[in-house]
Amino acid sequence: MRRRSKSTAIKRLLDSVPGKKTFGIYRFMPLFVLAGAALELAMINWHVGEINFYRTYKQRQAEKLAAEATADNI
Repeated sequence: MRRRSKSTAIKRLLDSVPGKKTFGIYRFMPLFVLAGAALELAMINWHVGEINFYRTYKQRQAEKLAAEATADNI
């Protein structure tokens, strides 16, 4: 019984989003785009100490390029 009420509540929540007749399931696309943008912004601005995602990525790329350059010279 409890499961049925949760399912009904979720269905009502999803049906409350406008554009069902016109856009169908694609009416949720702007929500996913905004969630992706928020995640990207968090990856740029969220620092743990002095490290964030992009600094770590650039450092690993530099290490990889240096290792390849060293391997080519040997």
